[in-house]
Amino acid sequence: MADGATALPGGAATAAAAPRRRNYARRYGWFIVPAGIVVLAVILFPWAFTLFMSAHEWKIGGGHHFVGLDNYRKLFTDDRFLWSIARTLYFTALAVILPMVFGVVAALVFARNFPLRGLARTIFILPMMATPVAVALVWTMMFHPQLGVLNWILTQFGIPPSMWIYDAKTVIPTLVMVEVWHWTPLVMLIVLGGLASLPIDPYEAAKIDGANAWQSFRHITWPLLLPFIVVALIIRTIDALKAFDTIYVITQGGPGTSSETINIFLYLQGFAYYNMGYASAVVVVFFLLIVSLAALLLWTRNRVKDAA
Repeated sequence: MADGATALPGGAATAAAAPRRRNYARRYGWFIVPAGIVVLAVILFPWAFTLFMSAHEWKIGGGHHFVGLDNYRKLFTDDRFLWSIARTLYFTALAVILPMVFGVVAALVFARNFPLRGLARTIFILPMMATPVAVALVWTMMFHPQLGVLNWILTQFGIPPSMWIYDAKTVIPTLVMVEVWHWTPLVMLIVLGGLASLPIDPYEAAKIDGANAWQSFRHITWPLLLPFIVVALIIRTIDALKAFDTIYVITQGGPGTSSETINIFLYLQGFAYYNMGYASAVVVVFFLLIVSLAALLLWTRNRVKDAA
């Protein structure tokens, strides 16, 4: 009987609470309307309009007509577009792997105590503070075959001068060199933060067991640090894929089309040739490429997190 008496007020309270919850949603649900309008205007509408344009032959200043999937068919028979994908992947691979390697090494160095460590850290992260366009302008002057300081340095060591960005064979590695200089500090900061958060107990136990420095790094530091490295890898991959300003300011996709990545190809189709329908198809394909790579990286991150 006591149970029945207890259940009755509880049921009444639950029944009374339900209308209040519905009232609450009805009264305050309108507060999400402004955010919904912003999402619709800033994200959904541009994407819907991009898909609409990609299905049309659309020239700025001219008319447009429906062509269905013809722009997409044209893309995958366009050698210039296919080569831009290959250059983007090549540039991304180098611009991710090298900063990751140098950033991890720098983080391990700066994690140790040595004189003027704070000053050295500050100097090391300074390139990250500069804007990409400013960085590109400075490096463009340094890459000049006759007047650039880099070739002068090479000649001081008896090394023949290089054509740097003016040679199709060296332009992508040269642009990667700028990316490495600019963004290695970011990787270093992420990994250094991970090193600062590692527990001390495993190292003390390993020292008691007689483990040397390499064994401690291999079996303790690396597994614990791997989630931070994967985060840095994801950030660097996204940054490298969307790289535009540095490449455009330094080479504009040249010499010829030897440094024309997808972003440069897209910009030229849309704002140099005014072919907005074709450029919109490039946007859609590029978006699908980024989503695929992001899904792969997130899957890798989850696997690493589960293993840790």
